[in-house]
Amino acid sequence: MSGVSMRTARASLAALAAGALVLTGCSSGGGGEGGSQDKAEQRQVDYNFGDAKESQGPAPAVKGARSGGTIQVLQRDSFAHLDPNQIYVADEGSVSTLLHRKLTDYKRDKDGNYAVVGDLATDSGKRSNGGKTWTYTLKKGVKWENGDPITSKDVRHTIERRFASFLAEGPTFIQEWLTGTSGADFRKKLPDGPYKGDHLPKDVLDTPDDRTIVFHFDKPVADLPYALAMPGYGLVPEKGDTKKKYDKAPVSSGPYKLKSFNPGKNMKLVRNTEWDPKTDATRHQYPKAFTFQFDVSYEDSTKRLISDSGENKTTVSFTNEVDASSMQTVQTDPAVKKRSIAGHQSFVTWINFNLDRMKNKKVRQAVAHAAPTQPLIAAFGGANAGEAAGNYISPTLAGFKPTDPLGKKKKPQGDLKKAKAFLKGVPKKELKLTFAYQNSPEWQQYSTALKENLEKIGFDIQRKELVTDTYLDQIGKVDNDYDMYHSNWGADWASGLTVVPNLFDGRQIQDGSANYSHYDSERTNKEIDRVKTVQDPKKAAGEWMKLSDDILKRDLPQVPLMYYKSVQLYGSKIGGAYYDGVLHGMQPTALYVKK
Repeated sequence: MSGVSMRTARASLAALAAGALVLTGCSSGGGGEGGSQDKAEQRQVDYNFGDAKESQGPAPAVKGARSGGTIQVLQRDSFAHLDPNQIYVADEGSVSTLLHRKLTDYKRDKDGNYAVVGDLATDSGKRSNGGKTWTYTLKKGVKWENGDPITSKDVRHTIERRFASFLAEGPTFIQEWLTGTSGADFRKKLPDGPYKGDHLPKDVLDTPDDRTIVFHFDKPVADLPYALAMPGYGLVPEKGDTKKKYDKAPVSSGPYKLKSFNPGKNMKLVRNTEWDPKTDATRHQYPKAFTFQFDVSYEDSTKRLISDSGENKTTVSFTNEVDASSMQTVQTDPAVKKRSIAGHQSFVTWINFNLDRMKNKKVRQAVAHAAPTQPLIAAFGGANAGEAAGNYISPTLAGFKPTDPLGKKKKPQGDLKKAKAFLKGVPKKELKLTFAYQNSPEWQQYSTALKENLEKIGFDIQRKELVTDTYLDQIGKVDNDYDMYHSNWGADWASGLTVVPNLFDGRQIQDGSANYSHYDSERTNKEIDRVKTVQDPKKAAGEWMKLSDDILKRDLPQVPLMYYKSVQLYGSKIGGAYYDGVLHGMQPTALYVKK
């Protein structure tokens, strides 16, 4: 349940660089085709764990869908990983929906609500022993692309290979839960994975027959169905595992399989004839193929999709967003706007206070109230790219409440009068602060606005511009030289479990940790441990929300600035496009080519 530094370094950095690329999380960004004004108050969600009936295939047909045609996909970034167990960023997570199946998945109903259901499993899992034991049964008739049956041995192999050192990326939640460890210590329990014949003990992971998998944990685990739905736990066959080579030539269990892949250039997926829609409650197989073109910038993909000419009519992007310079065109041209989808992403951005240096809460309060939010939103493209954040919890999470303890939504330009009142009696030496920021246009612009506001009330602000590629490494050092610095975090699934402990558990303070403020409160640490034991997901969601607001109001380790949002386009001959509340972008498995 600890933070995952590799995820922070990759996914969060992507968000810092250009909007917010995320993998998981939970919101509904407008059902069906066409964009929408997506406000935080409208994104409060509730996720349920589905039963066997909800987990049965086939997936409900997409209205008007037809079989056939090829969809072109424009992507800025090539896929560094196609091995599902190495996947932990948004673009790879999107394509994995077409290639890889998992024990569980998210199912969206006609009203835009989501449930965690069985994917390869018959349901979302059966919990026993007070939440310490979870049992899954595989559906009958599920196969790999070569026709081999998918068995419990493949599930065991997938979990155990995650212990091998060559799998440097991907999630580590389940490995840590199974071994009762944190960080990378889980690898010591099975150093080479299953490749030398060693396995986890049966009282940890058991496969009593070809269709049954039993997880045994030392402590209650409430969120296993969420974790198993992550792309990083997509199945890998025991017989077809080529270790490092698997990254470029995976074996498919989904509706499409890999035809060709030229990293950095192009890729093609074609139908997997061994995929049986009767076993799949969430996916479709409408197009004959998907062709990918890489190294297409946000600006270029936006221009091509706005033009809607020639092959652009049957073109989408899974993760490229509308660039800031084109946002006005998209919102004011009806013909373009109707081909857009919009919604919140799970990232929240904030200014971290280095509590080793900024120990005076009055100084932190002054900065928090003076810091403007509107200039940052404007820098990222306006109301369609972001919304003022009132708290630390994304509106995409279950249990979210639109609280605003600091009044950031009411005063988007900052409240200088209130901020200055906190500085009475504060020594002048405490008003000299260094703000470190990433050298992107958005943060360069915001750093100027922040400096101006703070200097109006008596601060002496030194700006420190840091290179994007090493930004997180530099602010991630516990012994850094900065008083304040921005960062963001996106939830791995709908629970605050993947946010609050990562950001605020004082026992996680170390280089590379997401606890960038070095916040350590015995009261908070105890409460984190308590909420982790809450077995009712709905109750736990409310507890995480309550705790995060308590931290904000009581100790103020960070000042929230913005909830990230996204707008994407698609061609006029693309059907089934909608903003997926799990992927926070285009959902590939519902797309089809219109006549």
